[in-house]
Amino acid sequence: MATGDPVRTALYDEHVALDANIVDFHGFELPIWYSNITEEHLACRSSAGLFDVSHMGSFSFKGENVRHWLESIATQKVTAIEPGRCAYTHFLDHDGYLIDDMIFAVVSENEILGVPNASMIPVMWEWFTSLLPEDGSVVIEDLSPETSIIALQGPNAKRFCEMTLGLENHVGRFRWAKIEENELEITGWIQGTGYTGEAGYEIFIPNSDAPKLWRSLVDAGATPVGLGARDTLRLEKGFLLSGVDFASPNLDDNTTLHRDSWETNVPFGLDTEHDFIGKARVISHTENDARLWGVKQLEKGPLPRGGKIVEDMEGNQIGTLTSGAPAPSLDRTGIGLGYISGVTPGDEVMIVASPRKKVRATISRPPFV
Repeated sequence: MATGDPVRTALYDEHVALDANIVDFHGFELPIWYSNITEEHLACRSSAGLFDVSHMGSFSFKGENVRHWLESIATQKVTAIEPGRCAYTHFLDHDGYLIDDMIFAVVSENEILGVPNASMIPVMWEWFTSLLPEDGSVVIEDLSPETSIIALQGPNAKRFCEMTLGLENHVGRFRWAKIEENELEITGWIQGTGYTGEAGYEIFIPNSDAPKLWRSLVDAGATPVGLGARDTLRLEKGFLLSGVDFASPNLDDNTTLHRDSWETNVPFGLDTEHDFIGKARVISHTENDARLWGVKQLEKGPLPRGGKIVEDMEGNQIGTLTSGAPAPSLDRTGIGLGYISGVTPGDEVMIVASPRKKVRATISRPPFV
């Protein structure tokens, strides 16, 4: 985002009307919470949460060879994703370091829609543009300024979506569809994707349609959820947070967070059976190299936080946490993510909470719930 006053999404007035606590998040004014983080988190897990994620980007890629082109720069085997489906991928730089992760939808053989992270919109625009075919066979368009994104996540998401947009606008998990005619006269598209690990949707609509859809979903029973619970929800599922669990070398000089897809240990989105930019680094690792693992505290003590050192039971430093928080779904047990070497699930480790306090924890592979 450019420097200057924060951007207000099309839903800003809705947040204010709900007495939300508004913060500046990557240049956008967004709610951190409405009631409190724990209540909103548990509402999403038990019923359905409603999120304004309009700070995220929206790119359109078009061209006869667009799937092959994207596959050449993505860790995902894009040509294996059929039209009407969505998938997750990483984009690496020429040195193999992760620039950004992204959900994309294959609309047709000749069109793909992608969702870059908020702070990465200009970076990824420049990266994609620099790699376009010289013959002009692939073109990209930034739909972000005119597009609002509303996420509806949780066990009751399908019911609330059908109450609001009709039965015909339900899509399955990691599916994509154009929004069909509905009583609200909402247009755009809907994806069976999200950042909470729950079933649900991300709904992409013109800014002018956002307030009436938001109000209708609230009236249907969805609980508005802020950025605070969005973070704890994604952490319980072990989903990466850009700028926290990895950092693009384009924006951040913190080399400890310059990582590749193997190191992030994500069990989806990486296919090494095709060539892509940065592949050489990904396939160069040994099992002794540090990877992103989950830690779950086994005793009470200071909660795990990013930057805390992880030691083995002999007191040797074996890693550092990148994320950490109490898990509302686990009675506020401390959980975290970190790059740790030489461990397997079930191993016990110590989190160095302070110079005088260490907390016993166990290694796990997320999700935690």
